[in-house]
Amino acid sequence: MKMHLKELFDIDGEVKELSFEIPTDVIGEYSSYDFTAPIAVKVKGMNRAGVVTLDVGVDFTLDLTCDRCLKEFKREFVYDFTHTLVRELHGDNDDYVVCENNVLELDELVISDLLLSLPTKILCKEDCKGLCFKCGKDLNEGRCNCSED
Repeated sequence: MKMHLKELFDIDGEVKELSFEIPTDVIGEYSSYDFTAPIAVKVKGMNRAGVVTLDVGVDFTLDLTCDRCLKEFKREFVYDFTHTLVRELHGDNDDYVVCENNVLELDELVISDLLLSLPTKILCKEDCKGLCFKCGKDLNEGRCNCSED
């Protein structure tokens, strides 16, 4: 989804909002995560005193496998991101998003933001006990006989 920003850059006080979805097949090109449905995205661009900011909200659900007990489960994620947009940049600075020709490719920005925000360790619950390293019993369901040895 491309967002055209000429008016946003040119008019002080301008606000531009839009909502869209990123289909699961587009997400699959960037990630090995199993998205159960498209990512719902809400975007609000604002020009305040010549500074253009973009607030992005995403809502999505993933099919996951716990890293400790190997149970499959679904989890909903809701993230909010804020970016400062510029038409051009002199030098390197990761604090700004450059919008060449007053256009911003939202899909790439949103997918990059959310993939960097996902947890590196996936747990079905915070206190997951995992599997017994000897017999493989799920220790969330109770103790195994191996622990008595």
